Amino acid sequence: MAERTGLVTLKGDPLTLVGDEVRMGQAAPEVELVANDLSTVKLSSFRGKVCILTSVPSLDTPVCDIETRRFNEEADALGDDVAVVTVSADLPFAQARWCGAAGAQSVQTLSDHREAAFGTSYGVLIKGLRLLARAVFVLDKDGIVRYQELVPEITDEPDYEAALQAARELL
Repeated sequence: MAERTGLVTLKGDPLTLVGDEVRMGQAAPEVELVANDLSTVKLSSFRGKVCILTSVPSLDTPVCDIETRRFNEEADALGDDVAVVTVSADLPFAQARWCGAAGAQSVQTLSDHREAAFGTSYGVLIKGLRLLARAVFVLDKDGIVRYQELVPEITDEPDYEAALQAARELL
């Protein structure tokens, strides 16, 4: 499996990402994730909608909390033709707890804790930590990657406006 270094840091310290880079214009890799109710969700189940797909290290950290709350707020304005999904390695129980505490009802949280399939398929698994790097992918209704951002410093927020604009342009 590919390893990539020099792309992201954590408080300035370089990290190694495991998995191949997902490129714009390619079909989004199919993976199975775990929903808060422990059911299995395939990413292909979002086809037919524009999908804003974010990966975060942990919902229990300040920046991930801020980011996911922001995308939750934006999801309502985007309408029913857009799915907003946040993936982390948090356990589904922790994700459900976070959603309840944050009042997050418009973003769907999915867990990659079982096999780290999302992390390796999208090239955002942090070697040694088994957490996901902060990234945003926007998929069109056919599941093609039309926008991507790998946030260089994990403690920084993504470019919300660029991701939201990419999603709006696909509607």
